[in-house]
Amino acid sequence: MVGIGIAGIGFMGMIHFLAARKLADAGVVAICSRDPKKRSGDWTGIQGNFGPKGTQMDLSGISAYAEFDEMLADERVQLVDLCLPNEQHADMAIKALEAGKHVLVEKPIALSTDDADRMVAAAQKAGRLLMVAHVLPYFPEFAFAREAVASGRYGRLKAAHFKRVISKPDWSSGVADLQRNGGPAIDLHIHDTHFIGLVCGVPKAVQSRGVSEDGVALHLTTQYLYDDPDLAVSAVSGALSQSGRPFTHGYELYLEGATLAFEAATLGDQFHLAMPVSVILPNGQVEHPELGSGDPIDAFAQEIGAAVASVTSGVPAAELSGELARQALVLCHAEVESARSGHPVSLS
Repeated sequence: MVGIGIAGIGFMGMIHFLAARKLADAGVVAICSRDPKKRSGDWTGIQGNFGPKGTQMDLSGISAYAEFDEMLADERVQLVDLCLPNEQHADMAIKALEAGKHVLVEKPIALSTDDADRMVAAAQKAGRLLMVAHVLPYFPEFAFAREAVASGRYGRLKAAHFKRVISKPDWSSGVADLQRNGGPAIDLHIHDTHFIGLVCGVPKAVQSRGVSEDGVALHLTTQYLYDDPDLAVSAVSGALSQSGRPFTHGYELYLEGATLAFEAATLGDQFHLAMPVSVILPNGQVEHPELGSGDPIDAFAQEIGAAVASVTSGVPAAELSGELARQALVLCHAEVESARSGHPVSLS
């Protein structure tokens, strides 16, 4: 059994806790929160933009620490799961790595490339794993798209377009603080840059246009420029939607032998599946693959399960790679720079 210690019991910390309970080969042995109510199991004040609301949690057998250093001293904790505000990721991850723990940190890896570099270097020096949780590759709609491209069963990928747009995230004061979390260009859009790097490869340059507010990029439309002139990849991501459509995401992938399409959103206060995952074939047929339950907690359980397997094997899953997470952050910053300058930005 791999012992997990979760630092930060907000919405995402609760989701990770619920997901870890589904694992057979790991379990949460410790939590860290400065809130005494949360340490006692009273999570009724927690809510987010998906999944269940917080309830009274049974923390029997789980150590509850007020200070991070106390949790790091717990020998039962092998994997530290960081669900803290974005600006704390770098320092807390490095502290955990130096304490001899493996680390799974919620996306983004950090706010600055320099901090990401420090984290990667600390993991190498400590001989421990630095893994970053972007979760999107574990959602069945995106896992299907990734496998379809990687397997080549529909031929070569020719073009791809990704969409991820929300309304202003006023459901959480921390998420709404654009200066602290990097704004939508990092906190939200990094899901897309990470998935693009995983599925399409890392581009050589980006060309972006954007909308900013108080110096923070709220919305980006980007073309990803590859050495292959016949590969066209684009994305739109931001926080400009009105409150009646607080979240939407999806993709269209154009392969030689099929078009893959998916779009889902929250419309009003109801989930709206605008386009179920569809495989559109040259003969006009449309197939809808079976994708499982669709419970978002299952995706997080798969992600944390992959982190546990990585700890056991000593080899990080490709989806959790700290290097790929760093590159996704580099892409986000390059897009913001391109939108501000009006010129393409090279990643070399």
